[in-house]
Amino acid sequence: MNVIVKRGMIVMLLLVFLLPLTGCWDRRELNELAISVGLGIDKVGERYRVTAQVVQPSEVATSKGSSGFSTPVTTYRASGVTIFEAIRKMTTVSPRKIYASHLRIVVIGEELAREGIAEALDLLSRDYELRMDFYILVAKGTSAEDLLELLTPLDKIPANKIFNSIQVSEKAWAPVSAMTMDMFIRDYKSKGNNPVLSGIKATGNEAKGKRRSNVEKLNPDARLRNNGLAVFRMDQLIGWLSEEQSKGYNYIVDRVKSTVGHVPCPGEKGNIALEVIRSKSNMKTEIRNGRPHLIVDLDVEQNVGEVMCKVEITDEGVIDTLEREAEKSLKDIVERTIAAGQQKFKCDFFGFGDALHRSNLKAWKQMENDWDEHFAEASLTVNAKVNIRRTGTIDNSFIMDGEG
Repeated sequence: MNVIVKRGMIVMLLLVFLLPLTGCWDRRELNELAISVGLGIDKVGERYRVTAQVVQPSEVATSKGSSGFSTPVTTYRASGVTIFEAIRKMTTVSPRKIYASHLRIVVIGEELAREGIAEALDLLSRDYELRMDFYILVAKGTSAEDLLELLTPLDKIPANKIFNSIQVSEKAWAPVSAMTMDMFIRDYKSKGNNPVLSGIKATGNEAKGKRRSNVEKLNPDARLRNNGLAVFRMDQLIGWLSEEQSKGYNYIVDRVKSTVGHVPCPGEKGNIALEVIRSKSNMKTEIRNGRPHLIVDLDVEQNVGEVMCKVEITDEGVIDTLEREAEKSLKDIVERTIAAGQQKFKCDFFGFGDALHRSNLKAWKQMENDWDEHFAEASLTVNAKVNIRRTGTIDNSFIMDGEG
């Protein structure tokens, strides 16, 4: 009897251990799916128009050349009262179900962005199949549908091109900001901050840019270009920052990794280019005389990148002058950017309200319900400290050596 009981227990244990090996209940075969890497959302009347950019595996596979008859991606589009319905409705034209777990970008048409995008993004935050690491962008001056139909050189898949260019530009130039879904939701829910999204636009001939010949030319007929930052109040687009203001925004919120600026040559015609190699920003909000006072402290390290004049770059006095000029330029950029927020947009999209919340909870409780009004009337102090570390592989320019 004991032997039978022991054998029964062993069988039960084996069955328990085998349960995790029974496979995934929601397993799907690749040949049954249309993998979408880009999604565009527009509003046409009372209906949403959704465009899915889908990869054609045979055209992007590295193991075989292109057939020459097809593009690396195709787009499917459908309209519906809800976005979920529109995506499912795509099965009427797509031979496979749209699979969005590998999304790289979601592009919102400018018209919809001005109306409000919270409802349009609900599905993307709710669907368990989606990761939250895709970038959200606003199509500037056009529809998301038109942007997603443009073919791009260098990167075969346009959505990958946009995703990669956002990352590269954010690291090397600074007037863009890579905003993911969870970052947007965080800023949308905050009473002390408002969301900001990167903009993207098409340059050139959009109609020709949708043809395969666009990627077969040395100079394409149309290109996709990062284009400043879109400012939101809650979920509604209220305006655009210029390139300088977009860079100023990233300085303020401490997202500048590297960029390049210039200052005039001391006592000479021409300019000197300075490369930012490190930037640190500290935002604070204090209460002075019953009013908010905004403070931005910037500590920046730069290298001399280019000298377009005849100056003794090895002279300590010249370096000091360049540092003071760089500080003045940086301070001006930041002040003009915050002035745009206070006077043009009347909206805190920097997060000064969150800074007050952290430092003075009592004052924040009194101001949180109408914080944007208090922000618009706040005074400001910007402190900028610049240190120039290196001058490159040479000291004085060879222009100096060529003087007669």
